[in-house]
Amino acid sequence: MTGPSAPRVGPENSSVDSEILWRVAVVQALAVIVLSLSLGLLFPHSFFEAVGWLVGPLAWMLCAWFTAWVVGLAVGPVLVRAALTGIPSALFVILGLHWLGAVVAIGLFAAWCATMPRPLVGGAP
Repeated sequence: MTGPSAPRVGPENSSVDSEILWRVAVVQALAVIVLSLSLGLLFPHSFFEAVGWLVGPLAWMLCAWFTAWVVGLAVGPVLVRAALTGIPSALFVILGLHWLGAVVAIGLFAAWCATMPRPLVGGAP
């Protein structure tokens, strides 16, 4: 059996599920945008200059948790992927390219999450 409804074998499959990739990318991007705008309206710029090194990664992980919940993926592996894909984003921040780093991280995060097994229809077994 092949195609999107094919069973995925093992805890992880190296093939990329394009449906999961796009779902994760869209949900993560929207979550990051909404949370960023909300925080930007609530706090002054000086707040992010002082504690952005902490708030940014925590916000990224919160968005990843939300993405896992919406898409129906296992939270633990998704959070590990989020933490690791945040590393390249941090390098972009150091170079002064914060939002480009976010775009790259979302792409990497979505691609890596797309290798996870498809969520079960109807929730947990």
